[in-house]
Amino acid sequence: MNAHSARTAALLLAAAAFAGLGTGCSTGAQQPTPTDKTSALPQGDEQVQLDPAEFSTTIDNPYWPMVPGTRWTFSETDAAGAALTVVVTVTSDTKLIANGVTARVVRDTVWDGGAIIEDTFDWYAQDASGSIWYLGEDTAEFQDGAVVSTEGSFEAGVDGALPGIAVPADPQPGMAYRQEYYRGEAEDNGEVLSVREIADVPAGQYSDVLLTKDTVTIEPDALEYKLYAPGVGPVLTLDISGGSGGREALISIEQVPDGAGTGPLGQPD
Repeated sequence: MNAHSARTAALLLAAAAFAGLGTGCSTGAQQPTPTDKTSALPQGDEQVQLDPAEFSTTIDNPYWPMVPGTRWTFSETDAAGAALTVVVTVTSDTKLIANGVTARVVRDTVWDGGAIIEDTFDWYAQDASGSIWYLGEDTAEFQDGAVVSTEGSFEAGVDGALPGIAVPADPQPGMAYRQEYYRGEAEDNGEVLSVREIADVPAGQYSDVLLTKDTVTIEPDALEYKLYAPGVGPVLTLDISGGSGGREALISIEQVPDGAGTGPLGQPD
């Protein structure tokens, strides 16, 4: 399969199941060639000095425009086959991060039927070049309405945690970057594979889609492919970890009233 050809999500999933993508091979026969822009993106535990004056909470990267009030709803089938609903809302709130950057607060809530099982405030900001940076999260897992874990929470600039890239400006095949780094807790990486994909999901069919390969340094078997549609944002995630076949597909995108998603964890609206 050529990394620059248009592929539907179904073909990508089939390739993952039958062509050994779960073992960590690239989705294309051609290995991406590193670009001269790769070195500008953070890698591993590399320290970065961010100038807060060069960051904005106005996020208009075409592959994930985060306009306050935008809400994406996804259907998720996890590794165990459970059917979940994921609701992601760009809130009107901002947060001053410990490293000095002011971030946009984006809420990510996972529902199992009518019960919240995970609720997260993610923090993003865009630099002057157009790259979206991920600056940490405040997350909680719930059982029977009670918090049972806050594992995975971190903030850039606290206890050695470092920011990373969520979506690069002008992504090109071969770009590789750190998404987040909190030693021993969160060490996620991304790699751009293509910007010419086709994704077919319940919300519609999208072309010229960005495809990334996401891995976790401290979890060698973890592997996800994510697809982002221009002007829309994330539309499909395929979890290939251990051949699990997990899938998260966009059902709808809408605008919600100002203030939506700003309640405390466990109380999204």
